[in-house]
Amino acid sequence: MTDRTATTRIAALSQGALRRSPALVALGIFLGVVVLFSALLALPASTADGSRTPVVDAVFTAVSAMTVTGLVTVDTASHWSFFGQVVILAGIQVGGLGIVTIALLLSRAVTHKLGVRGRIMAQQGIGTSKLGEVQSLLKIVVLTTVVVEAALALVLVPAFVVREGSFASGAWHGVFYAVSAFNNAGFVTHAGGLAQFGTDPFIIVPLMVGVFVGSLGFPVFMVLMVHRTHLRRWNLHTKLTVSVTTGLLVVGAVVWTLLEWGNAATIGGMTPGDKLVHGLFASTMMRSGGFALVDTGASHPITLLATDALMFVGGGSASTAGGIKVTTIALLFLAIAAEGKGDKNVRVFRRTVPEAALRVAISVIFLGATLVLAATALIMTVSDEPLDRILFEVISAFATCGLSVGLSQELEPFGKYVLAALMFAGRVGPIGLASALAVRRRTLLYDYPEDRPVIG
Repeated sequence: MTDRTATTRIAALSQGALRRSPALVALGIFLGVVVLFSALLALPASTADGSRTPVVDAVFTAVSAMTVTGLVTVDTASHWSFFGQVVILAGIQVGGLGIVTIALLLSRAVTHKLGVRGRIMAQQGIGTSKLGEVQSLLKIVVLTTVVVEAALALVLVPAFVVREGSFASGAWHGVFYAVSAFNNAGFVTHAGGLAQFGTDPFIIVPLMVGVFVGSLGFPVFMVLMVHRTHLRRWNLHTKLTVSVTTGLLVVGAVVWTLLEWGNAATIGGMTPGDKLVHGLFASTMMRSGGFALVDTGASHPITLLATDALMFVGGGSASTAGGIKVTTIALLFLAIAAEGKGDKNVRVFRRTVPEAALRVAISVIFLGATLVLAATALIMTVSDEPLDRILFEVISAFATCGLSVGLSQELEPFGKYVLAALMFAGRVGPIGLASALAVRRRTLLYDYPEDRPVIG
């Protein structure tokens, strides 16, 4: 068999796989890249002291970077060398672009077109409402990522240059944090985290802006680029995402600040102004940002519970944030309100939500809750830590948030692998489920008589 014939057959097989199941191809790509980054991080060159990182820690870090989570089992600043940190940064960037984007870009490169299944997958995975918008949205994904990260770096680099007293060091930290912030990754390259910067506005404000913008999602960017502030021209997805995200940001800031107001271990000894800044920063990071100015593990249990809820919701669909997404939880509460009022249909912003969207939302929520429950039970079998700490770490992993009470570093290898699997599932699970439901939807030519069971 000639090389040309073998290449032709491989290309034919690739095209067939891409047309039949782009979601499966995307999953395979994601797994393959995780294996590659794990191997790179296991090299002696990736560590500061030249030793080999244990496989479990290399895999955990690679998965955390690829899923833009930010949970760590070793300190990023002290354990990894510059090469290791570059590998982590590359993982964050690849993971931030997203499993769907990678699969569809590959599909476009191999087949020179996006098939119907690929377009439906993109419609569900990256949030566009029309199949014809997919290719435009893919361009916006890449362009927006580069532009926003560059803008953040332009602000952060001078701030870190002043802090570090070195242009090279400041430039590296500025670029790393710009990419980490927009992709909602939460990785830090300073020992001890961000607490040393206090409320420095030249650092924490760009980080908050980057995380907030990254959590909105690329479909929202597309609408804002076209219609800007003309609210009446925004589609339903954009209106729901912006309004719910903003509302949760405000509610989260108020709740977190009030709950931690007198906690001496976090913000109890600060001025009222600094407390408010910390509260806004904490609320922004609950959306999947993962950065922290105070020790999360020192928070009150009730604060951890409130954070659990906000992390589980996450950010916008087709964004760098995780969770079940703000539109999913919005549809659930809108359905409850409609049922309470006796309305047959769910209506919001002068639009009627189709029942199929409600079914997908319920499925995503149920999937998320099931994953969290199963992972919590598994970790409880190998850890004696209190339930609130385990639940917090599990939800942070599922929602790819990265906020931590320190449990990830303390777990046995089995527990670390469970969290790694959960991060992977949290990143690709909701997208995969939504696209699978869309592709597999069928129309039956018959129906059965209706019969309503007793509920409640």
